[in-house]
Amino acid sequence: MIFTKTLTRWYSENKRALPWRKTKNPYYIWLSEIILQQTQVKQGLPYYDAFVAKYPTVFDLAKAPESDVLKLWQGLGYYSRARNLHASAKHIVYKLNGTFPNNYKALLKLKGVGDYTASAVASICFNEVAAVVDGNVYRVLSRYFGIDTPINSSKGTKAFKALAQELIDKKNPADFNQAIMEFGAVQCRPKSPNCAVCPLKNGCVAFNKNTIAELPVKIKSAKAKKKHYNFLVFISKDQKTLLEKRKGKGIWQNLYQFPLIETNNAQSLNALKKLLKTYEILKDTDFELVPYNKDAIIHKLSHQHLHTKFWIVYVNTLNANGVSFDKVHDFPVPALIGSFIEDFNF
Repeated sequence: MIFTKTLTRWYSENKRALPWRKTKNPYYIWLSEIILQQTQVKQGLPYYDAFVAKYPTVFDLAKAPESDVLKLWQGLGYYSRARNLHASAKHIVYKLNGTFPNNYKALLKLKGVGDYTASAVASICFNEVAAVVDGNVYRVLSRYFGIDTPINSSKGTKAFKALAQELIDKKNPADFNQAIMEFGAVQCRPKSPNCAVCPLKNGCVAFNKNTIAELPVKIKSAKAKKKHYNFLVFISKDQKTLLEKRKGKGIWQNLYQFPLIETNNAQSLNALKKLLKTYEILKDTDFELVPYNKDAIIHKLSHQHLHTKFWIVYVNTLNANGVSFDKVHDFPVPALIGSFIEDFNF
């Protein structure tokens, strides 16, 4: 098909020089694909280099403490990716004797690996005819073929996967998959696609009908919830603070943060002081409370917006859990907390 041949030819002439394109090692391909989920290449590349340097094999990653993996991941967000990456590395090493799964169905059994990642690794490393479908692929296919089925509907997911599977180069699935992803990333961009020099424009329905800005179609997600976070930054006279590990299955699982009080609305200084008088560690203790940021920092996550204030709590001493200022940087923390730590200059 002209579409397939044109795309792979374009890729051979225009592909970016990226480190994971120099190897067929499934560990490196898998690592790159997990990092690039929800992350652009420009942001993900330094993390890929850091992981390869620190954990050059799946055995090295499997042996690492989870806290070290999360620390190296810090700033990328969507931390479940890092936890799943680590869990899958341990599964490969300790359950599969270090043998990486070598086909689509086996790859799907790894924690954190879905259709897209399994297809990418299977095709690139093992030449399996398994078409990838990610945001870039949705955009290219919906525009070229003029498909207005929502990409985040079950009907759309099945339809685009079937179309991609029909179009894939059966003799060279690795290059085709990388070509269509690369084309969506650098040529058929979400905004201001470079249509003037697009090799597919003559057959592109969206280009010829002037509907590029309307495709792909996506069902709007529910409105993000608004939450109010009050972080308590304890400062003792002997230069210690407190950090706590987040539990449960919510955001930032197993990362560290300053003690948190979540409220239904923004708190004034006096209102928070009253709350703190019932706070276990401050019962019958003298303390001074100072707001660090006057206006709330709005930290936007996919399903919630955190209206955040940091409050400095000056105390004489802290209990045995106190963390010395020079150790604060050793803990894996969310980007929001990491930015505060850098700004506060512990």
